[in-house]
Amino acid sequence: MKKIIYLALCMVALSCKKDNYDSPSVTLQGRITYQGEAINVSSKDVTFELWEPGWGKNGAITVNINEDGSYSALLFNGNYKLIIPPSQGPFRSVLNNETNSDTVRLQLNGNRTMDIEVMPYYMVRTPQFLLTGTTVGATCKLEKIITDANAKDIENVFLYLNQTAFVDGTNYIARTSIAGSDIADPDHISLNVEVPASTSANGSTGDQRYIYARIGVKISGVEDLLFSTVQKIDL
Repeated sequence: MKKIIYLALCMVALSCKKDNYDSPSVTLQGRITYQGEAINVSSKDVTFELWEPGWGKNGAITVNINEDGSYSALLFNGNYKLIIPPSQGPFRSVLNNETNSDTVRLQLNGNRTMDIEVMPYYMVRTPQFLLTGTTVGATCKLEKIITDANAKDIENVFLYLNQTAFVDGTNYIARTSIAGSDIADPDHISLNVEVPASTSANGSTGDQRYIYARIGVKISGVEDLLFSTVQKIDL
């Protein structure tokens, strides 16, 4: 009986010890950037991975990138390996000089802010939005960044409207597009779309006196779209 009680107490003690581990309290935050400029993406669709060697873990910590290119993760102090999977984002990883690969070694000892530099296929330059009557017009320039053997063509350019600041390929109440093959001059791209008067497939404008607009770029062979910043437009 004494042995049974002793074993039971040991199990309770071990259980309590396991449950009393500290929660992660260190913040790693920053942006996905190109030459210091944030890369705008679809909210929560693009991620990167943090691997922590030495803990016997087989899985990665997945970190979501926000629509404005920012990210934030709550972690433990320690050493990590940062990897952007090849299928993620409208960009390519850049070579890290320390590891001679696209893997970045990361040491956390307290809160840290760190931008992650990447090489985008394109950048949306000088986006402008204008409301004329009930039509939102948008213009922009597309700068081709990758021009070597890894270069890719434009498949489509979109103009999205939504009631909230979350504007992308799945969050919109109106959109229009132009095919990449129909773009005569990437320095002068123009799109126009009507503001819905009432109900559409994704919602309705109703009495809301403002709307949000955003340009999205679909690159051939790349799943994740590249975006402009979000613009609020008073109706």
